[in-house]
Amino acid sequence: MAFVHEADMLKGSPLAGWSGRFFHSDNMTFARWTIDADAQDLHEHQHPYEEVWNIVGGKVMLIVDGAEEKLGTGAAAVVPPNTPHSVRVIGVAEVVVTDFPVRHDLPGVSR
Repeated sequence: MAFVHEADMLKGSPLAGWSGRFFHSDNMTFARWTIDADAQDLHEHQHPYEEVWNIVGGKVMLIVDGAEEKLGTGAAAVVPPNTPHSVRVIGVAEVVVTDFPVRHDLPGVSR
């Protein structure tokens, strides 16, 4: 699979105001999240995946293991496996989140 088109991606909406598109490579899972200005905050959670958050538009407040940082367009954060993290919504945002290894338990996915 060299090319992935939006129509072929899985869709998910795990929280009010969050809509995502997902696809997998052999080793990683990619999500493109659109976050509305009035979206629900993402509760603190953790999982066995390393997760990279790349902000491609807007801003989010990311809390990783108790450290809080406002991230805007062009910023990124690496969340180590099994590390508590959450997101406080502070406006409209577009975010690409990559999980390693492949994550099959995709949040809010409709197939």
